[in-house]
Amino acid sequence: MFSNIIAGSSALLALSSMAMAAPQNKPTPQPDLTTQLQLAPSAADRFALLPDDKDFVFEFGKKGALADRKTFPALVGTGSALATAELGACGLAAAHVHPRSAELFVVLKGRILTEMVPESAVRNPDGSQRVVKTELGPNMMTVFPQGSFHTQINPDCDPAVAVASFASEDPGAGLIVPQTFAMSNQFINGNFGQNFSGEDIDSFREHIPQGAITVIEECLKKCNIKKRSV
Repeated sequence: MFSNIIAGSSALLALSSMAMAAPQNKPTPQPDLTTQLQLAPSAADRFALLPDDKDFVFEFGKKGALADRKTFPALVGTGSALATAELGACGLAAAHVHPRSAELFVVLKGRILTEMVPESAVRNPDGSQRVVKTELGPNMMTVFPQGSFHTQINPDCDPAVAVASFASEDPGAGLIVPQTFAMSNQFINGNFGQNFSGEDIDSFREHIPQGAITVIEECLKKCNIKKRSV
């Protein structure tokens, strides 16, 4: 009889283990539209996933300043993205880089100064790093090659408007200074030739603008504008 009890208990344990191991039949989450479009086997299938003509309209401002495959799924398969930028009076776009695309930058209104630093192998005749500087007015364009550091400044008292196009549905962006100072102190100190103490690095971090846009103090004085966030 005792052996029967043990056998029965073993059978119950086995059934319990099987029940725990059995799939729970949880519903598989539906991929978002961008993912479905990326997985579609053909362009025709992508159109079937965008049945409404409104799916092909992106309203800047209301939906953001950058139309990429995440914000505007109709771009999937086109290999392109587009951004608008309004630099307010004395506005400066922090030095940044696009890791997956070149940028074509066109000024529509106002005046914008740009600086671009290509790869380190690009040098001036004297051996110093080449920096490409431009002054752009309406209907003028420059190019920032993929991976180059670049920045834009509106040095005037009126807003400036520009459009940027990218040869990628997901160009990405990295802010040079905040990301550099996100590293550990020992790496920062090493890269800057041991010119900082740990306390200096920590203090510097606190004063680095974290946004993509900041303002130029001298320009604000020239335009008699009180400092504000932009």
